[in-house]
Amino acid sequence: MHKNTFSRSAIAFTLVTGVTGFSPAIAADPIKIGVVTPLSGTYASLGQQVRWGIELATKEINAAGGIMGRQVELLFEDEEANPAVATPKAEKLFQVEKVDFLTGTVNSASTLAVGQVAERNDRLIATTVSFSDAITGERCSPNVFRVNAKAGQQSVALASWMSQSIPDAKVFYLGPDYEMGRSTVQAFKTAAENKGAKTVGEVFAPLGNKDYSPFFGQIRAARPNVMYTSVAGNDTVRLFNQLFEYGLNRNLTIVGASGTVTSQNMDAMGKNSEGFTTGVGYSVDLDIPANKTFVKSFQEAYKALPDLYGADSYGVMYFYKAAVEKAQSTETAKVRTAMEGLEWETPQGTKTMRAGDHQAMQDMYVTRVQDGKFNVLSKVDAKDALGPDTCTRF
Repeated sequence: MHKNTFSRSAIAFTLVTGVTGFSPAIAADPIKIGVVTPLSGTYASLGQQVRWGIELATKEINAAGGIMGRQVELLFEDEEANPAVATPKAEKLFQVEKVDFLTGTVNSASTLAVGQVAERNDRLIATTVSFSDAITGERCSPNVFRVNAKAGQQSVALASWMSQSIPDAKVFYLGPDYEMGRSTVQAFKTAAENKGAKTVGEVFAPLGNKDYSPFFGQIRAARPNVMYTSVAGNDTVRLFNQLFEYGLNRNLTIVGASGTVTSQNMDAMGKNSEGFTTGVGYSVDLDIPANKTFVKSFQEAYKALPDLYGADSYGVMYFYKAAVEKAQSTETAKVRTAMEGLEWETPQGTKTMRAGDHQAMQDMYVTRVQDGKFNVLSKVDAKDALGPDTCTRF
């Protein structure tokens, strides 16, 4: 779909009841939620899952009566995975469109930048994708929440699996050269080295990189048996296809951040994604009734499987719903207090929002691509994966 079809669009779902002839949407103004997410460029496939998840949950919520009798209206802006683009668009949504809440940011640098905008405007943002530990760590904000797993949670699960499956791991790291890429590499390096793995090299490529072959000589010279990467979207397709074209996949286990390989880019890699292993907070195979219902509804709506971005973006709408209903208000201070320590239901089961750093607690899984789909290999309980609260700003 053309970029302009997505950009600056507003989607409102209205409820028509045939029981009393009364619609709550008439009685009160809608709750407006701005969605600043990449709908074009390298991360467009991630933004598509974000949009689908949010729209599906919103349709369900509105059909069930909305939030406190108010319908939810979504307003989308294309951030292009660029904080310089995301910031003014977030400002526009707060100042011009008067949205009550914000979500959708994918690029971790965008989330950090938009979080500052949210603070200035006394509004709340909840990210469903960004991995950087700094978001709920050293650069935490009282107005920023994260419903998805951070890099540290993914890394603990993956490093635990690797220490058992590849006890003599010699790891080479390749990440995208921005906040998320560097923080995910550091998070996994720390977790892996704590489990006995050896680091043999690292490189960082520009976001949207077209040719990875200049890095291949360095990889060969390091002689790793494991390569960790946190590239995503179209960058993953190019990297994996080029690794296989140059034969670097031989005798190399490829692991990485959740979201490196997803249902959105797997087809473009074909067999080149086979064996990729990751630590993740979601899989379509989770044997949870809520997940089975979610997957069925998602497939019926979009003729595609959800990935972690779709699942967490679906879940964020129920997070906002639960918080507003608990607060009995959309006022920032009241909703923020309601969010801290909040438990809510998601396709992954019950999540808890840790009050001290605004990081969601959830079980983590290690999954591997086998025969074109992810299979669950192991699980780490939420309390063991999350780690300590390092936020000191509030």
